[in-house]
Amino acid sequence: MPTSSYEAQDAAENQGRKIAMYIYILPNLMTTCNLFAGFFSIIQTLRGEFLIASYAIVVAAIFDQLDGRLARLTRSTSKFGAEYDSICDVVSFGVAPAILLFLWALEPLGRIGWVGCFLFVACGALRLARFNVQVNVVEGNYFQGLPIPMAAGIVASSVIAFTDLGWDPTGSRLLLFMTILLALVMVSTFRYRSFKDLDLKERLPFHYLILGLGIIVVVAMRAEVMLFVLFMTYAAIGAIFGIFRLGKNVKKMRSSVYAPHATNEQDLMEEIDDEPTQKT
Repeated sequence: MPTSSYEAQDAAENQGRKIAMYIYILPNLMTTCNLFAGFFSIIQTLRGEFLIASYAIVVAAIFDQLDGRLARLTRSTSKFGAEYDSICDVVSFGVAPAILLFLWALEPLGRIGWVGCFLFVACGALRLARFNVQVNVVEGNYFQGLPIPMAAGIVASSVIAFTDLGWDPTGSRLLLFMTILLALVMVSTFRYRSFKDLDLKERLPFHYLILGLGIIVVVAMRAEVMLFVLFMTYAAIGAIFGIFRLGKNVKKMRSSVYAPHATNEQDLMEEIDDEPTQKT
């Protein structure tokens, strides 16, 4: 026990120096792989390897799903993981697809081309920030606005589809329109189904199996093109329902300054239904 104020101050300083940050390695390692894939995509874009860059974004999306699954499976969700995941997502699903779009298709359009790409990055970052710190969170079965990994997936699949079809994307105003539309839809309040309520481990009607089989057959016929069509359909349906206010009204959840501790958007939606606990 310190006998003077100086000794007490020294003891406090020594205690402060002993404080260390402890993090969960496995889920955050998956998040780092997500970041690496996004960075690799940027490098390949700068080299003119647009197809490889597109597949790298797809790989980043896979790692983005894995980190959350692993965090929940090992009960290692944390605020650090949530913040780190969002920072990596800005690179992999914001900066990487925007640079890919600009150098692959929109550079001939000049200023309007790079402004459209910047809008995509900015809206993606705002989308992530709003999700992390928003006051009113939508119900667990829906996302509020198009998720940024889906927007990046649409960009990547468009490159793959155009390459497969042999179309020239140079200076395409259709792709510019798609870029601006994706940016606006990300920061919208349109409701997008998360499919969290669809539990494939439980018994479901037989027609669900037929529907799943039909989707597999359609995609398998020409996967490079049909994936782009499916992603665009998902984005368009949410926007149409939002514009014409179809479906149920958005259910508001309890208010909070910070969102619950989850490693990515899908996991946060799932944790809202249960009472989240501090894991670190």
